[in-house]
Formats: sequence, structure tokens, C-alpha cells
Amino acid sequence: MAKFRAFLQSGHSPTLFAAFLYFTFSCCIWVLNGAMAPFISETFNLSPAQKGLMLSIPILAGALMRFPLGLLSQYIGRKRATLVEMGLIAVAMLFGFFFVKSFNDLLAMGVLLGIAGASFGVALSLGAGSFPARHKGMAMGLVGAGNVGTALSVLIAPPLAQAFGWVAVYGLAALAISLPMLVMVLFAKEPDDLDQHAGFREHIACLFEKDGWAFSLIYAVTFGGFIGLATFLPTYYHDQFAVSKVQAGQLTMLAAFMGAALRVFGGWISDHWGGVNTLTLVLATVAATLLLCALATGSLAATTLMVILCFAALGAGNGALFQLVPLRWPAATAVAGSMIGEIGALGGGLVPNLMGLAKQYAGSYAWGFVGFAVLAVVMLAMLRVMQIRWTRTWAEKGGRARSA
Repeated sequence: MAKFRAFLQSGHSPTLFAAFLYFTFSCCIWVLNGAMAPFISETFNLSPAQKGLMLSIPILAGALMRFPLGLLSQYIGRKRATLVEMGLIAVAMLFGFFFVKSFNDLLAMGVLLGIAGASFGVALSLGAGSFPARHKGMAMGLVGAGNVGTALSVLIAPPLAQAFGWVAVYGLAALAISLPMLVMVLFAKEPDDLDQHAGFREHIACLFEKDGWAFSLIYAVTFGGFIGLATFLPTYYHDQFAVSKVQAGQLTMLAAFMGAALRVFGGWISDHWGGVNTLTLVLATVAATLLLCALATGSLAATTLMVILCFAALGAGNGALFQLVPLRWPAATAVAGSMIGEIGALGGGLVPNLMGLAKQYAGSYAWGFVGFAVLAVVMLAMLRVMQIRWTRTWAEKGGRARSA
């Protein structure tokens, strides 16, 4: 407890809290269509492929908007950038409340929901900006735990949709976003660190390196799998096991909460055991649990257990990967992490489409689980090959930090 108090005193803790709250609400709104998918699908009578498309657009849009928001934050400041984004989120929610009347309107709404998904890089940078280098990892981990917003979304949105109608939830979200805006205005301050003032070439530099692509592809499985599955699971539970729309959200919440909570643990265990070792176990666990999900399509209990284990591994993997980023790019951690986060998040759009197409053309969601498991195995093989050079150049055996 004393160590945690010392950590909070080493930086500006109100800004850390404001960044966490902002990221939590953003994640909650980002996956709103996924949380309400059973209600939306019933209204528009969507096919499995249409469901996958509807759920993938917010993820893809959010990933593509991260970089522009990061650039904006350099010109107007990170605190102001979060306020601009939250204002746009409120406008987007009002569009959903007043104008979503057809499937095409719903796709447009998906693009607007992507605004909320752009928050990752700015949130982490704002929250960790006032903390010294030795505590930035912890600060980033705490802000990153705002992924719990995905769990809150699938827990809260279905009961609201059932009580007031799913369109009304957009209007309630427009009101709710005022809370993190108020906290940001009153308690956050702009950090005075300078490592965010990087040019376009510096931002994309890691994409011209093999390591940058390796990290991005692994993150496409860990974070992409987390956000993609969290978005699709309410639909899967409702369609596959005929549970109620509210129960589908509650079951998804169990898994999403586990993934968000284990992100901090993944970073902590990687500091002691090594990020490469942790990611090896993570990817093997993800592949195994997804294959078991494919085999357990007739059992709700077995599927739920495997999904929770899978999300625990995905959450730990997100923390483990970002333990390695500052070791590989010590002088450009923020910009490398931002670009890896953007490219990796695009992987989340693959999951709903893969699941929807598997159901529509192969007749079973099981093949979607198998496809994503194969991708995890490919990333595991790549990791084991790449780590040979990593542990000879910038990391100790297993992916631990090198001694001074």
C-alpha cells in the first residue's frame, strides 16, 4: 500500500484518474452496438454476415481514427483533444438517437462509434505523462485497465435496451459522456513531458522495421481478439444457446471483465518472468481455448469457461506486449506504442466478420473459432522465431529487461 501511495505521489494522480475514466467511458461506447446486437438484429432481421459487418465497422473505424486524434493532441494538447473527442462522441450518440432508422444508418452509426475507439493512445499518454519514467508502465497499465468499459457496456446496455428500447440507449450515452468530460475539465492538467512531440515520420518509423510489424500482428491477436470477441459474444450467446438478450450481455461481461483485469497482471508478471515467456503462454492458451470453444458449441457451461480463460489470456497478453515495447524502443516508446496499438486494433474487425461468414457459409460459428485459433498459432510460431534475435540484442532471456 505504501508503494502504491508513493507511486500516486510521484505524478499527478487526478489526471491519471481522469484519463482512466475517459478511457473507460470510451470503451463502453465503442462496443455499444455489440452489446445491443441481439436487439438490433431482431429489429432489422440481419443475416449472420450482416451482423459481422455491423459489429466490425466500429472496431475498424476506431483503429483508423487513433492516429489522427494523436496528431491533433500534438497541436492542441492531450487534455483538449480528449474534450474534443468526447464532444464528438456526444454528437454521434445524438445522431444514433434521432436518425438511425435503417441498416445503412446503422452502418453509418458504426463509423461514428469508432470516434470512441480512437481514445487509446491519447488516454495512455495523458495519464502517464506526468509520471517519471520508472512509473510510466504502471500508470499506462492502470489507464489501460479502462478496457473494463467493454464489460460495463454489455452489462448495462441490454437491460436499458429492454426497458426503453435500444435506440434510447444512444441518447442515454450522450448524457453519460458528460461525466468524464466534467472530470477532465475540473481535475486533469496537461502533462509537461516532451516525448509526444514527434513528427509524422517518427510516428510511422516502427512500421519500417520487422519488429514493429511483429508486435503489431501479435497485438492484433491479443487486443484485436479481446475487442472483437467482446463485441461479438452477445450475438453468439443469444444465437447459439438461445439465452435472453440480457443474459447474453451478462455472460459476456464475465469474460470482458476478466480480460480487462488481467491486463495489469500481464504487465506485472512480464516484468518478473519476461514478456516473451508470458506471450508464449498467452498465445498457446488462446489457441487451445478457442479450439475447445469450437468443440463445445453444444454446451453453454463449457463455452463460458473456455471464453473466460481465453479472455484472461488475451488481457495478460496485452499487458505483456506493452512490457516489451519500451525495451525495444526506449527513446520512442509513446510513438511506437501508438502505432502498434492502431495497427493491432484493426485485428479486432476480423473477428466479427470471421464469425459471421463462418455461420452463413459453413453453417457453424465453430469454424470462426478455428480460424482465429490458427492465427494465434501462426503468431506463436513467429514469436518463437523472432525472440532468438530479440534476446541477443535488446532483451534478456525470456524477454526481461536487461540489467544496467
